[in-house]
Amino acid sequence: MAKILIVDDDMAIAQLVSDALEDDGFETEICTGGKEALQYIEKNTGKIDLITLDIMMPDMNGLELCKRVRDSVTCPILLVSAKGKTVDTVLGLESGADDYISKPFVVEELVARVRAHLRREQRLSNTPAEEIIKVGEIELRTGSFEVFKNGKPVQFSTREFQLLQYLMENKGKVLTREQIFSHVWNTEFGDIGTVAVNIKSVRDKIDPDNTYIKTVWGVGYKFVNLQ
Repeated sequence: MAKILIVDDDMAIAQLVSDALEDDGFETEICTGGKEALQYIEKNTGKIDLITLDIMMPDMNGLELCKRVRDSVTCPILLVSAKGKTVDTVLGLESGADDYISKPFVVEELVARVRAHLRREQRLSNTPAEEIIKVGEIELRTGSFEVFKNGKPVQFSTREFQLLQYLMENKGKVLTREQIFSHVWNTEFGDIGTVAVNIKSVRDKIDPDNTYIKTVWGVGYKFVNLQ
């Protein structure tokens, strides 16, 4: 049974989400503050399968919490942001969150997103063998989920890794934003603008000069097949 950590200072919302997830067969734990959640995560590293994380909390906001735990937590992190807080959402994704949903949200959509992320994680964990994809200075190892540039490791979130892998596996091909979103996020729900945010994050880490990832305006993106 997958365990979901719900972090939200609004107990009514947290309980609503918890009830919906438990009705769907998940085990849940609620933390009503960032500091409480940080302590819980530190004590339960490796035992949490997904985190839903509210951004607006008084003692430690979700953005700071995400930054502090991302290096030690590999599970998906789903941000919950106030409607219209685009800047916070972008910062959260750049801090290592995998997805976001805006308040007010439909509980059924949140549950569907949770299921989709966990299915994706399950498929990744069942990857049978290591495959090394190398283009120019960039090397990606599918089995160990590692990315290197010029032989030096680069820290990637799970979603960033999945995005880069999809681009590199299809090097030389133009992929639409819709194709990328459907393959990487594996859900019919969500904001397709998430693709652009994660592309920017990947570029910032390994391709600041846009040598490898090219934008094809009005269509999508292409990973250049350098010889």
